[in-house]
Amino acid sequence: MGVPLLLLVMLAMMMLPVPPFLLDVFFTFNIALSIVVLLVCVYALRPLDFAVFPTILLVATLLRLALNVASTRVVMLHGQDGHAAAGKVIQAFGEVVIGGNYVVGIVVFAILMIINFVVVTKGAGRISEVSARFTLDAMPGKQMAIDADLNAGLIDQSQAKLRRMEVAQEAEFYGSMDGASKFVRGDAIAGLLILFINLIGGMAVGIFQHNMSFADAGKVYALLTIGDGLVAQLPSLLLSTAAAIMVTRASGSEDMGKQINRQMFASPKALAVAAGLMAVMGLVPGMPHFSFLSMAALAAGGAYLFWKKQNAAKVQALQEVKRQQELLPSPARAQETKELGWDDVTPIDMIGLEVGYRLIPLVDRNQGGQLLARIKGVRKKLSQDLGFLMPTVHIRDNLDLAPSAYRLTLMGVILAEAEIYPERELAINPGQVYGTLNGINAKDPAFGLEAVWIEISQRSQAQSLGYTVVDASTVVATHLNQILYKHSSELIGHEEVQQLMQLLAKSSPKLAEELVPGVVSLSQLLKVLQALLAEQVPVRDIRSIAEAIANNAAKSQDTAALVAAVRVGVSRAIVQSIVGTESELPVITLEPRLEQILLNSLQKAGQGSEEGVLLEPSMAEKLQRSLIDAAQRQEMQGQPVILLVAGPVRAMLSRFGRLAVPGLHVLAYQEIPDNKQVTIVATVGPNG
Repeated sequence: MGVPLLLLVMLAMMMLPVPPFLLDVFFTFNIALSIVVLLVCVYALRPLDFAVFPTILLVATLLRLALNVASTRVVMLHGQDGHAAAGKVIQAFGEVVIGGNYVVGIVVFAILMIINFVVVTKGAGRISEVSARFTLDAMPGKQMAIDADLNAGLIDQSQAKLRRMEVAQEAEFYGSMDGASKFVRGDAIAGLLILFINLIGGMAVGIFQHNMSFADAGKVYALLTIGDGLVAQLPSLLLSTAAAIMVTRASGSEDMGKQINRQMFASPKALAVAAGLMAVMGLVPGMPHFSFLSMAALAAGGAYLFWKKQNAAKVQALQEVKRQQELLPSPARAQETKELGWDDVTPIDMIGLEVGYRLIPLVDRNQGGQLLARIKGVRKKLSQDLGFLMPTVHIRDNLDLAPSAYRLTLMGVILAEAEIYPERELAINPGQVYGTLNGINAKDPAFGLEAVWIEISQRSQAQSLGYTVVDASTVVATHLNQILYKHSSELIGHEEVQQLMQLLAKSSPKLAEELVPGVVSLSQLLKVLQALLAEQVPVRDIRSIAEAIANNAAKSQDTAALVAAVRVGVSRAIVQSIVGTESELPVITLEPRLEQILLNSLQKAGQGSEEGVLLEPSMAEKLQRSLIDAAQRQEMQGQPVILLVAGPVRAMLSRFGRLAVPGLHVLAYQEIPDNKQVTIVATVGPNG
């Protein structure tokens, strides 16, 4: 009820006479409110911590204007009674602050108006306008950066939702501040106009209605009017300063005082040079020696204190390094002869990340490196999506690599190499941008998109142009995520399958006991899971997979037959991963004649033996070209590429199709859920 009540009070002040005592209370409250708002702006860590500031700015401006109307009414009606007619606050500002001299009052008021209107308000308004425009332009890039972090497993859904909300709130805040700055500017203009209207009106009332002389009327009404103007102008200047502080603040984890202390006085050299210049100026004949030399002494003392503090921190850091070195084994012990053993045989890392020496800070937590946390997030996200625990990523430095290069290995085999710039950020072109950037042209290692390595200070510009901007740690983590997802079938082994069986035993003990080794062996189950992962089918639903194997193992022990049965059992999950909750399933089909040829060839080769199914080279080439054309049409329409075929030839066409069209989904007729409506968008074949 506070805000509605305050609005009613302001309306009453404009319409009804207000006693001088209440005027004093309201003027004091207005000054206190302005001081509180200014201090909140100073101590806020980031602009969004005080997101209600534009509304408070509007309410405070209306309160000040309402007080101007109420005080003007009192001055005009009772100004002839003396300087105390409009309350003690106006009298104090008129007599004490300006010494009772209305000429001095006019000069002081004019200076305050110039400071507020020309300097503070104009600058704050311009910054608000530019900030609002750049914040809105940068929204698409920030949204894509959040999506990239989410896809890479660096954040979860709740964190992504929170960051999207912060981006929207930031845009709304700066848009509101752009409008609120117009209120502040208008208030400054209104204060100047109200002063002249009150001065002219007061003089007219004193001379014509109360028969006062021109000098007496000027003495009384001029002081009252100027005192009233100064009482209103002081809170206006405080709020204008608060608005300027708020729009010039940069987001951080420190308040303004700590930021100034850390950034301005981080280097004692600046204070030392300033002390020397002040001392030289103080020694010039005719200059005020005491002022300049005392200030030089203060600056020199501050420089010495900051230097001493930094030197103590360096000494402490060196002592810590020395203490850690003492804990390491001595070289003499390390050189002791030792018989060779199996411990000297270095096992091959399942997943390895080798970095050049310039990338070591990225993996060192003591130097602020975030790559270890990003890799942990990638492993967690992939483990949740695929259904088994991702192996540990072993990281080591490699002096044979280029200083800024890294290498990803699987079972000791090099899978990918790339070069990054840890002191820069990568601006990725998602397909549509609105300008170019100065930097080092490159390609995104994970997806091969066009990109530019830019300075960190160019982030806002790049986001406003539509680029997705990520740091070097995110580039490596995203690349690792793509590699691990692509080779997930090679990362699951007997140990992981055994762990899955133990998890299944907790929820379905009878099923787990019957499956292994009763129905299939652990090795046979591993082959089925590897075949599923090779086609990007998660093994998260181990219960449905186990039931499908148990129900069909009696018919055939062939891995391909078991995989086909499992795919039918988890068909809803497979189709949902492709089209989500859409009821319509757009598919590409084979020409009936070609499909019949493949089925006949399969029967001749032996039931379930897809290795004997071969296509003539010319027919395979035409089918591949036709499939690529149909896939391109689907991708241009923003639809998934799905090939629907007969069950017996699905696996063979899946291997053939993935080589021709990366990202192709090959489904069997039996894998279509009942709640999905199939729509044939194209038919492919040698004649297509």
